[in-house]
Amino acid sequence: MDKKKVELQVLSISNSQAQVGAFAMVLGEVDGERQLPIIIGPTEAQATSLYLKGMKTPRPLTHDLFYSCLSVLGAIVLRILIYEAKDGVFYSYIYLRKGEEIIRIDARTSDAVALAVRADCPILIYESILERECIHLADADAEISEIEETEEEGNNASSQKVNLSALEEALNKAIKEEKYELAAKLRDEIRRHK
Repeated sequence: MDKKKVELQVLSISNSQAQVGAFAMVLGEVDGERQLPIIIGPTEAQATSLYLKGMKTPRPLTHDLFYSCLSVLGAIVLRILIYEAKDGVFYSYIYLRKGEEIIRIDARTSDAVALAVRADCPILIYESILERECIHLADADAEISEIEETEEEGNNASSQKVNLSALEEALNKAIKEEKYELAAKLRDEIRRHK
């Protein structure tokens, strides 16, 4: 099994274009360009977004309550580790320390990340999983550049229409493959040309 781990950080949380009622959380490699989109539920999206924006709720949310309970019980959140990805589902462990004991708890990645941002602890993933599941910003920029070059080659209305069609096709492909950063760039490019 791969032992090398890479640290991630939460880059953004937005509505999922692939699943109604779901959200896409994009984790980015610290000091790198790879990004990992993860589909999460609305509750976890709200809990993580509110915390990252520094917004306080009148009563504690579930993740705040859990973090408070751990603190009262003397447990410290050390890190989370995304240890598996299968069929679009990510599996994570939360590592805690209580006294001299290290405790590992299996958790949904969305819950683990919500807890990690509160504990200000590292979000780790095995290198092999990140490489297999990630999107590269350079790839997204190259795909847009290729489409723009094709556009510049033809200046008449029919070639513009064909190129918009190519952009829309690339957008649909990016959404289907859950490459949300690329999809956002393609969407913006389509809007610019309409």
